[in-house]
Amino acid sequence: MDHRPLWRRIADFPFVAMLIALFALMVGITIAYIIASEAIARNRGVGIEVMFDLVAIPIVLLIYKLVIVRLGQHPRDDLRAAGALRPLAWGLLGGFLVFSLIVAAAAALGVYRITGPGDLTGMPKALVTAAIFPAISEEIVFRGVLFRWIEEVGGSWVALILTSAFFGAGHLMNPNASTIAAVGIAFEAGVMLGAAYMLTRSLWLPIGLHAAWNFTQGEIYDIPVSGMPVHGVVDARLCCNPLLTGGGFGLEASVIAMVVATLFGLWLLWMAIKRDRLVTPTWLRRRSAA
Repeated sequence: MDHRPLWRRIADFPFVAMLIALFALMVGITIAYIIASEAIARNRGVGIEVMFDLVAIPIVLLIYKLVIVRLGQHPRDDLRAAGALRPLAWGLLGGFLVFSLIVAAAAALGVYRITGPGDLTGMPKALVTAAIFPAISEEIVFRGVLFRWIEEVGGSWVALILTSAFFGAGHLMNPNASTIAAVGIAFEAGVMLGAAYMLTRSLWLPIGLHAAWNFTQGEIYDIPVSGMPVHGVVDARLCCNPLLTGGGFGLEASVIAMVVATLFGLWLLWMAIKRDRLVTPTWLRRRSAA
């Protein structure tokens, strides 16, 4: 018999817990924007985007640690400090290698060409705005909140499919976005990051993959990050067939990235299945327990 008070049982219901977590994050982001706006008003030497991200990163992490980890019928912390270094390092290395392979394939096919040295002046800003903040905030939202509680009810397959679709759709608001770009992000990034979370049951591996993926394509190879213009270590050009270049959105919307990254994501998924990391839907668990 469940002895929890009624309010707690309602709050612990997966979708209610998910909504509470999302609301807490929205409140935190709003507070971060207010603080950043006030700071910019007093010191106009720093851009609002950088200031917002610098303020929002610790706020988002605090909300996760103080609120989200305590929610649900089975509270847990997917951002444990103990043992974080290894999966984070593997994620950073994996994101770098996978996107480097994509760029190498694009160069071999003649659609990516280095034209000269790049511009390093924007690298500190890009490290925060294009790599660290998106990796932490988006992985907490899509894997740490949405995937976690959708999986608790619908199982791993439903969670992987839905969060991949949501992740792709979330990029439709980006510059030069298209349906093809959203589908590409859903398959190559949604599957890869979701499978990384399933495999480790930690956010550190997907955070590392996400951050290195963004930083490598933008600040190293000078390729637009989800449609956002960048300045890399080299000056480079994508040309010709948009199916191979992704057009103005960048290589993330290309067939090359869809094939390479999706194959890597499927390998991570296979590893998760092999290690018995999949969760069955609630109704199946109840049937087997009956």
